[in-house]
Amino acid sequence: MTLEIITADALAPLQHGFFTRRGGASSGIFAGLNCGLGSSDQREAVHLNRARVADALGLPPDGLASVHQVHSADVLTVTGPQTAPVKADALVTDQPGLALSVLTADCQPVLFADHDAGVIGAAHAGWRGALDGVLDAVLDAMEALGARRARIHAVIGPAISQRAYEVGPEFHAAFTAQDPDHGRFFAAGQGDRLQFDLPGFGLYRLRRAGVGHAEWTRHCTYSDPDRFYSYRRTTHAGEADYGRLISAIRL
Repeated sequence: MTLEIITADALAPLQHGFFTRRGGASSGIFAGLNCGLGSSDQREAVHLNRARVADALGLPPDGLASVHQVHSADVLTVTGPQTAPVKADALVTDQPGLALSVLTADCQPVLFADHDAGVIGAAHAGWRGALDGVLDAVLDAMEALGARRARIHAVIGPAISQRAYEVGPEFHAAFTAQDPDHGRFFAAGQGDRLQFDLPGFGLYRLRRAGVGHAEWTRHCTYSDPDRFYSYRRTTHAGEADYGRLISAIRL
């Protein structure tokens, strides 16, 4: 099956994509394009899937840079091919011939580009990373390479939507403790439960930080099992593990 790749006009003509689960070599609960080496999937299948992604971007497998994601606000500046991923949750580069990639399964994948400066970025932004400032940190790191945030285009890919993201009062308290205005990203749910708007919060942080353009592709990972992996959906179904989606951009 051919890979399915969601793209954004705001990032064109740079090669990029939010890859769905379609077109991969994995089977069972991982069926499709599982690119997570941290999953319990067969490593041969994951490596083959990642090679297909690199090929779709016109690169050999070692041209796909990644990080060992830990829900932090840390950003890695990539200067050449990697020997092993380091702990961080975002990458930036100004080096042609490299693709920056992140893995998600409900969290936000965010791709960045300053076309004029030739600087790109990619971030894994779950609720904790977004709250702690990973998106702001990417803009700072891109500026250190010559980008200007007013020229940067940022696109949030498939992520869990507000209608599917139920949280508790302690979650709400963590956000409003940082800024009472964060309460506007929560809607009332059943009982004491609330519905959190993760992409809405991501867009808010990007725009508040002064990015030139920010958008969400409006794809919900939880609600479309044929196209997307979802950690929360897997948890609700009682499955043992889940696949990871990959998103990437290259100069």
